[in-house]
Amino acid sequence: MAGRKGLRTRSGSGIEIDFTYRGRRCRETLKLGPTKPNLLHAARKREAILYEIAQGTFNYAKHFPGSANARSLSRNSLQTVGQALDAFLKGAQKRCAYSTLRDYQSAIDHHLKPAFGDRLLTELSLSEIKAWIAGLSISAKRINNVLVPLRGVLSDAFSDELIDRNPAARIKNLPHRFEEPDPLSPDDIARLLGACDGQVRNLFQFAIWTGLRTSELIGLEWGDVDWKRRIARVRRASVRKQIKVPKTQAGERDIKLLPGAVEALEAQKAHSFLAGERIFLNPRTGKAWETDQQIRKTAWKPAIRRSGIRDRNAYQTRHTFASLCLTVGEDNPRMGGPPARA
Repeated sequence: MAGRKGLRTRSGSGIEIDFTYRGRRCRETLKLGPTKPNLLHAARKREAILYEIAQGTFNYAKHFPGSANARSLSRNSLQTVGQALDAFLKGAQKRCAYSTLRDYQSAIDHHLKPAFGDRLLTELSLSEIKAWIAGLSISAKRINNVLVPLRGVLSDAFSDELIDRNPAARIKNLPHRFEEPDPLSPDDIARLLGACDGQVRNLFQFAIWTGLRTSELIGLEWGDVDWKRRIARVRRASVRKQIKVPKTQAGERDIKLLPGAVEALEAQKAHSFLAGERIFLNPRTGKAWETDQQIRKTAWKPAIRRSGIRDRNAYQTRHTFASLCLTVGEDNPRMGGPPARA
């Protein structure tokens, strides 16, 4: 015996460390001669191991990389963050919309893998993640989105007991400012629409008088319009060139068509009604708009500049619609109940 608790000399050429981890008695041999300095080193190493086990930070593979126990007790602890992210993305393909997958892929490729891809899951620490967040030069909202795949990976690894502690569990989302409503005034509306013509004017007028999201405007078809009941059925949206249906029943709705919206549709008939599909087309291509960014860059921004009104994003048409409803006494322009029949 080496004379120290948990230590034993082996054939005069090694020092065995004895400890219990995850209910199993473990013995690992250090290839050191049983000299007093080496025995002191082994004792301190054992003390460090016991402390890490108590704290939940013990990494078997880090202390004993060549040990069979490192694989059996740590399971997939030798898995890298990059490998875990790939597995996360593969699993997300079955449950997430295309646009969500694109966001995950972007976060993984541009942020997470460059920072942590080669690191072992067991090596990632809370302080390291915090330092990485502090060095990012992107918005708080984007940081929160980038953290979603990392949180998913670490949460799954902790649940599967691949790591002893989830370093992301104590990281909260960063606060970010929500844009204040900035609806267009009646004068702003007149000037904006006056700076447009044809299909662009029809698009923006309909947006202002319905409050639809840009993605919903792109996906709207003539078959969604019930002319007799003066309603439009919102059943789909175009996100990153992909048609998607709302995730919840609340996203599927019938909207009442106020006179300003009906007027815009009547004017748009000359451009797309006979085709019988998408209502609003890109006048530059004669085809349906593809993305909200396309509308923003080629139609909304130029119209704002020509009109001379205060710069806003196109989302403010939704706030403008709410303001108009109060003005004309329409308290509930959104209609509940089952979908309307054509």
